[in-house]
Amino acid sequence: MIQRASKRPRGKIKHMKSLNLSSSTKLAWILPWLVVTVLGAASIAYQTVQKHRALFETDSRIVHRLLSQQVVQHDAILTTLAFLQPFAQTSNQAAPEQRLTSLYPHILAVLRRDLGTAWTDASLAKAELVSRRTRRAALVDVDSKAGQYRLVLGGEPLSYALSIDMKRMVPWNDWPMQPDTSPVRVVLAFEGQSFELQSGKFTSSNLHWQFNFSKVLAAESQPFQVITSQHFDWKQLPWLWMLAWIMATSAVFFASAHLVNQRAARRRAEELLRLGQVARLNTLGELAAGVAHELNQPLTAVLANTQAAQRMLADKPPDMATVQHAMEQAAAQARRASEVVTRLRQVIERPESRTISQTVNLGETLHRALYLLEPEIKRLGIQVQVQADQLVWIQADPVALDQIVHNLITNAMQALEKSVRPAKSIIFTIRKQALFGDLSVADNGDGIALEVLPKLFDPFFSTRQGGLGLGLTLCESLTHSMGGTLLARNQIQSGAVFTLALPLANPDQK
Repeated sequence: MIQRASKRPRGKIKHMKSLNLSSSTKLAWILPWLVVTVLGAASIAYQTVQKHRALFETDSRIVHRLLSQQVVQHDAILTTLAFLQPFAQTSNQAAPEQRLTSLYPHILAVLRRDLGTAWTDASLAKAELVSRRTRRAALVDVDSKAGQYRLVLGGEPLSYALSIDMKRMVPWNDWPMQPDTSPVRVVLAFEGQSFELQSGKFTSSNLHWQFNFSKVLAAESQPFQVITSQHFDWKQLPWLWMLAWIMATSAVFFASAHLVNQRAARRRAEELLRLGQVARLNTLGELAAGVAHELNQPLTAVLANTQAAQRMLADKPPDMATVQHAMEQAAAQARRASEVVTRLRQVIERPESRTISQTVNLGETLHRALYLLEPEIKRLGIQVQVQADQLVWIQADPVALDQIVHNLITNAMQALEKSVRPAKSIIFTIRKQALFGDLSVADNGDGIALEVLPKLFDPFFSTRQGGLGLGLTLCESLTHSMGGTLLARNQIQSGAVFTLALPLANPDQK
């Protein structure tokens, strides 16, 4: 028989946790809800940013294409002029190339160098040499402040130069953005200089996404770099859609949690009902067994006495026949009562109700019982703590073990319910002791009265008003049927400790 010791469990406790059943349940729902909500809102924000980025890149490419078409047109104009036959100009007639300024408003002036003459501007002469060497138009006099530049093409017998306004060469009718309201900034850059075609509406906030695009125009003679940029501010995010997503996910998770909690409460109630039915049946069995035990002895005595009287009365005169007949009737009735009690006991102790031993995880059994009693534990404001040094597998009947653990926890809760202590707690300790696995249930209530402690497991003894006094008796009987022990004692400071010890499933395993 295992003796209960007051020492701490041997070895270092490897696992200790304070169970807050309602908090853990809430956390199991809050974390997924938080993850889904954050990821969904982030996805909406990311898609919005990507949508604006794609729109920005599309507009930037259109801007690049339109400006490239303009500068390529400049090359085409110069090439066309170079191939035209020389024009014999009179004093009253202007050269035909001068009409280009009316057709192309961004061409400010068309200059020409005739054969045998020289440019009045040295930069044009230098640019013509470059043009002849490269066999294409040459860029000269880029003035980013004024927004102008000149383009020179050396030809035979005539050379031409165009003076171009950078702002006017933008085809605003085909422009993909509204220049006054668009947040996109457009700049033409060349050798450290930059000319702003569109200012853009930049945000002053530090929290923004920066979109950038850069590409050189498709004309080797005018290698301007188109640079576009845009600030996408966090205030432009679709906050209403994100809020709608948060509310939708909250509603879905709340409804799901409510349904799951309802199902869990229904399963918990069904399991408690099942345990209650099993407990009532076992209690009925204990009651019937107790009644049979109490009645069987006096009935046997009545039977023995009547039989003895029958023998003694048989030696007396024949006038005692009536007494003999009465004794025979008493003996028959006594036998009948004994048979009735015996049949009742046989019905209660059916062969199929015998203990079925299985390998059971003691910790899982405890957590299953705590789950079933979670609402009551929460109502009473009891703090639950589980201490386990390792997994403990025992050999036991799962149904009987569930009932024992359930009864031990219920007894501890009832003891704490009557206690006036402000902080109520139950500490469960699971450990291995030699060849047995132990589960101790310690409460910090008022403890067990010394005069009550020896009678605690006696049948029909109860300290609760209206109690049958069979609960702990039943637990002890079930424990003994599984080859274990159930002991009770008071703690040194306060409260009581019940310790259940059952054989290990694998005693050789450390």
